[in-house]
Amino acid sequence: MVAMIKVEVAYANAEKQALIALQVAKGCTVQTAIEQSAILKQFSEIDLSVNKVGIFSKSVELTTVLHEGDRVEIYHPLLIDPKAARKARAKRQKIKT
Repeated sequence: MVAMIKVEVAYANAEKQALIALQVAKGCTVQTAIEQSAILKQFSEIDLSVNKVGIFSKSVELTTVLHEGDRVEIYHPLLIDPKAARKARAKRQKIKT
């Protein structure tokens, strides 16, 4: 008998969000949990070769082994570099003063 653990898979876009609870075999990877959750069918824009993934906001690889209670998160690709965004905000604020 295979030991099972409870995990969640989460993703959100501008229109909707999903948090899927499921049981997977102990030793399951992030990628396997994502595939078993069927979230890829709900959100066709997810491309695991592009989208980064994490567990509780910490970036991980698709091959990372899950533990009881982990929440797998699928992230959006960045539209703008965070460093460039900060510079642009600082520049705008400097102009206002």
